[in-house]
Amino acid sequence: MFFQHIYDKTLAQGSYLIGCQKTGEAIVIDAKRDVDTYLTLAQQNGLRITHVTETHIHADFLAGSRELVSLTGATLYLSDEGGPDWQYAFAHEGLRDGSVIRVGNLTLDVLHTPGHTPESISFLLTDHPATDQPVMLFTGDFVFVGDVGRPDLLEKAAGLQGTQFTGAHQLFGSLQRFTTLPDYLQVWPGHGAGSACGKALGAVPSTTVGYEKIRNWAFQYDEDEQRFTEYLLADQPEAPRYFAQMKRLNKVDRPLLPHVPTLKKLSPADVTEALKQGMKLIDTRPKTAFAQGHVPGSLNIQGNNSFATWMGWLISYNEPFMLVGDELQMEDFTRKLMRIGLDQVYGYVNDINDLGYDLQSSDVISLPEFKTYLNRDDVQIIDLRGATDYKKGHIDGAQNIFVGTLPDHLDQISRDKTVVVYCQGGDRATIGYSILKANGFTKVKNYAGSMNEWVAEGNPVTTETEEPVTY
Repeated sequence: MFFQHIYDKTLAQGSYLIGCQKTGEAIVIDAKRDVDTYLTLAQQNGLRITHVTETHIHADFLAGSRELVSLTGATLYLSDEGGPDWQYAFAHEGLRDGSVIRVGNLTLDVLHTPGHTPESISFLLTDHPATDQPVMLFTGDFVFVGDVGRPDLLEKAAGLQGTQFTGAHQLFGSLQRFTTLPDYLQVWPGHGAGSACGKALGAVPSTTVGYEKIRNWAFQYDEDEQRFTEYLLADQPEAPRYFAQMKRLNKVDRPLLPHVPTLKKLSPADVTEALKQGMKLIDTRPKTAFAQGHVPGSLNIQGNNSFATWMGWLISYNEPFMLVGDELQMEDFTRKLMRIGLDQVYGYVNDINDLGYDLQSSDVISLPEFKTYLNRDDVQIIDLRGATDYKKGHIDGAQNIFVGTLPDHLDQISRDKTVVVYCQGGDRATIGYSILKANGFTKVKNYAGSMNEWVAEGNPVTTETEEPVTY
């Protein structure tokens, strides 16, 4: 058996290429959209991709399953569980609990494991030349290392009211089934640490059924569904705005993008005209470079591992945008963007000094200067972190507005006062600073050291308790 775990650390998303080396057949589970990765791996290992499948309708990335099928002629196998509202709207071979996918001498038995989503399935893999006992379980967003898939995304991201408690009940039942599996069974999930699909995902790529039964918090409540539900739904991270779009696009018949596109290099005239038309300019350079000089009105979303997530939070799918960054980074950025369906990139510019604009510098303040703004009536301090981190500890007097929803809450920010923003390590603060400046706020300051520096220097924090879950 051939086995390869393909991991996109930018979205903390795992996919799998599994092949029968005797027959040369292979299956891909939960493919990302830039599918050339799988084609190259298959070719290098003497395999042909004949089967493609998914564990569920994904919300956090745009699956490349149909792109892969269009290039290989493979058969697409998808869940038909979950009821009429959770059916894929394009041709596929339907899977139900108890279905079997045969890939050469390998079999994948389908388990319906609802909870994260109603149609969610897991795959129990048996390598028959080696043993007739299953060896691996591919859980998607059902069971992670140290955590389980959150059932509240459908309600918070897709607006399907009341689904989180139904999902929690289904998940509780699915976990009971999980405990009946052999302890030795390897568990390969769909996400790792950093994913918004859970709140406490482990950093190692895989686990076992036995280890999770001992260490995963969810199995400590296996006899108390109410306490399980309360803990499950409490303190989940904010659901990124783009999740609703992914949920829709992964379900419907959409245009395919089978190859990674090449971005257009823009001339100064191109950029000037686009800016006049109101197009956003996204500056992907490091925050220190942005602070030293940037095009007025541009947003600083750094081209690091969080680039796609923040783009998904802040960029609308019906508007084109431009990028600022090194030419050698553009393919990487294109891949990151296409993985969440942000295909409307007008082009890029790599040297803003050629554009002819008077560049602006950011007003970045030090810790001693930040302290001079505390407890003043003419100052508004904004904590840009998520609600959970804010409640665990924040600077006294700070107001919490999560940076991902900042454009929706500009009416809560004074245009007369000095506005000081901070976050945990400074990245979200520079995003928030650039958003405010782009929206006409003139008296904005960025405490770049943020909570990491504040706490390291021994300064006090204010905490808040979580309100109890109500039904």
